[in-house]
Amino acid sequence: MTHPRQKLGAAGEELAAQALCAAGFTLITRNWRCPAGELDLIARERAPDYSTGGAERDWLVIVEVRTRRGMRFGTAQQSITPRKAAKLREVAAHYVQEVAWTGPWRIDVVAVQMDAAGKLEAIDHLRGAVTG
Repeated sequence: MTHPRQKLGAAGEELAAQALCAAGFTLITRNWRCPAGELDLIARERAPDYSTGGAERDWLVIVEVRTRRGMRFGTAQQSITPRKAAKLREVAAHYVQEVAWTGPWRIDVVAVQMDAAGKLEAIDHLRGAVTG
């Protein structure tokens, strides 16, 4: 039997994946694991790379999905603590190295906010939410 938090997380990941695909992203994989941790979603997006003059390139996008039901523990966006951000950077670096990605990449957050009854209130895609 699946724990209620796991069910909520899986539902949030599915909603996030649907939203990303609707926005033109190509989903590569879900729930990638390595000894350092797990990445929820990995996608590609064709977008400008302003570090090289703004030409469009394929971006590797590591996506952390944060799902919250109700506001008791804050919003989904507020759940990205400095410690969580550091862990995301570490695991993302492992993925980038493992697949030998040489293009631009970033870590986005998709925040899925539900009300206390589990009804979807908002899906917010925060591009480049984890930096450093």
